Amino acid sequence: MLMIDRYIEPQIMKSLQDGFATILYGARQTGKTTLANKILSDAKNGLYLSCDDPAVLSRLQNQSLSGLKAIIANASLVVIDEAQRVENIGITAKLIHDSMPEVMLLLTGSSSLDLANKIKEPLTGRSREILLYPLRLKEVAKNLIEADGYMQRLLVYGGYPGLWQMTENEAATRAREIANRYLYRDAFALGTIYDQTVIDGLLRLLAHQVGCEVSYSELASNLEVSKETVMRYIDLLEKAFIVFRLPQFRKNQRVQVGRLRKVYFYDLGMRNALIDNFSPLDLRADVGALWENFVLVERLKRNQEQRRYTRSYYWRSRDKQEVDLIEEYGGEISGYECKWSKTPRIPGGFRTAHPDVQVTGVTRDNYWDYL
Repeated sequence: MLMIDRYIEPQIMKSLQDGFATILYGARQTGKTTLANKILSDAKNGLYLSCDDPAVLSRLQNQSLSGLKAIIANASLVVIDEAQRVENIGITAKLIHDSMPEVMLLLTGSSSLDLANKIKEPLTGRSREILLYPLRLKEVAKNLIEADGYMQRLLVYGGYPGLWQMTENEAATRAREIANRYLYRDAFALGTIYDQTVIDGLLRLLAHQVGCEVSYSELASNLEVSKETVMRYIDLLEKAFIVFRLPQFRKNQRVQVGRLRKVYFYDLGMRNALIDNFSPLDLRADVGALWENFVLVERLKRNQEQRRYTRSYYWRSRDKQEVDLIEEYGGEISGYECKWSKTPRIPGGFRTAHPDVQVTGVTRDNYWDYL
């Protein structure tokens, strides 16, 4: 199987070499274990500890410093995979970091909720967090000619690495399996009470509303649950890297609370599996929404690679003019309007309200330069 170089690997290596306990987050099946093992294979003395293994988990639970030293021995790099399973993992990681400074420590976790809650306070000032997205277009395409074909596959089947080299039928089957078995398993901590029927319905509703403003109240009404339940479930789905929210851009950002949001999927294969639609792009009525979602996620990946810590929004006027993406970085604001089939028209209302902000149209003709 062809190994795909992940763009985030150099950042992980720099974090480790700078002496930080490095936490690699990401949804299940996005390649965290594969990437950790790739980094491990390049180390002189590496130790891989999978917390899916009950024996390993038992050894790491509430372990003393002397016990940890016996486990680590002469390893120069330690990988603790699915670290959120370890009780008091934050204390364990702190002991390793403070008492064995020569050891590089990499922890992986499928849920920011579980792992962050267990590790953040003990490792304050000692750790760095890095998110591993599904495959980025520029990880699989080295030039524009390759990108044109690969881009369409990403819009339909998504970027989960395990699907990438499958046939289209195999990829669709596997995407459905991931959506049904794994998609939100890590969104809910062990013992959390939730209604799976409501979650399934919520995800399908969100899948059909990509690119549209989402009203928590309307979702709650459709699902016959409270608005608070909908907000809590979406928050948990976001922490499990299934969806992400985009707030509305306003001159006074303090008025954001309670406003409408847009909700997008980190992976379009999962979105398409939820609505069971893997039709080719030229047969789809939702290709505009897919393109918008695709561009936004690829911008997130590009900004991560370039270490541009941007704030992202969308803009919408009272008469429903829109700009799909507004990025704020270093005091500067830029806008992007995404269109699959035609040249974008920049809303006059936005130009009037924000005359100094440049808005760029991202289309099939120029996307390579902006992703």
